[in-house]
Amino acid sequence: MITDKVLKQSRVMLVLWGLLLLSAIVAMFAGRWSLAFVAFSTLALAIAPIFLASRLNLTLPLPFLVATTLFTFATVFMGEAFDFYEKVWWWDIALHGGSAVGFGLIGFLFVFMLFEGDRYAAPPAAIAFMAFCVAISVGTMWENFEYLMDLTFGLNMQKSGLQDTMGDLLVDSVGALLGALSGYVFLKGHRTGVTTILIHQFVEMNKRLYRKSKDRLRK
Repeated sequence: MITDKVLKQSRVMLVLWGLLLLSAIVAMFAGRWSLAFVAFSTLALAIAPIFLASRLNLTLPLPFLVATTLFTFATVFMGEAFDFYEKVWWWDIALHGGSAVGFGLIGFLFVFMLFEGDRYAAPPAAIAFMAFCVAISVGTMWENFEYLMDLTFGLNMQKSGLQDTMGDLLVDSVGALLGALSGYVFLKGHRTGVTTILIHQFVEMNKRLYRKSKDRLRK
């Protein structure tokens, strides 16, 4: 049941989701239907990773769920409903950078999973480079999506056009590099930084996908 999966989450997640639900309800009573719609959409997107992980038989660490919820909140709720993209000049840059780091980590976990967790199947630098390529590919596909939306529906997702696109790609590159470097550090057996610890947590919680892993991070 959908309700059971949601209620089984930690109190931290329940509080965050509860605040979004409360915002939606308050907006409805105030007659602000567009804000209510955005709040409900944000809540749905924030909960979506749990059901996707369930379908794929994955276990997600709490920091990952918190990060995806906050990112969705900052993107959809704050960015669109309260127009933070226009009011705060660095908002779009911060979100692009944060998402690029996340996709760098996801790219590394995906590539590492293809090797079944065998840290000796390829040099750490090669695995990190493949993770970097995955993250950059996702960022590029998003820029393609923005361009097609602007071209087809007359939107303004690219804002200043080429300047906005290239700026986003540069930020994506830096974020992807940081995410990939976290994977490299992990393969070297070090526990340094939040992102490396997050990788370790995911691998430990999904050992069946990384059954060849002999990683034991140094304390």
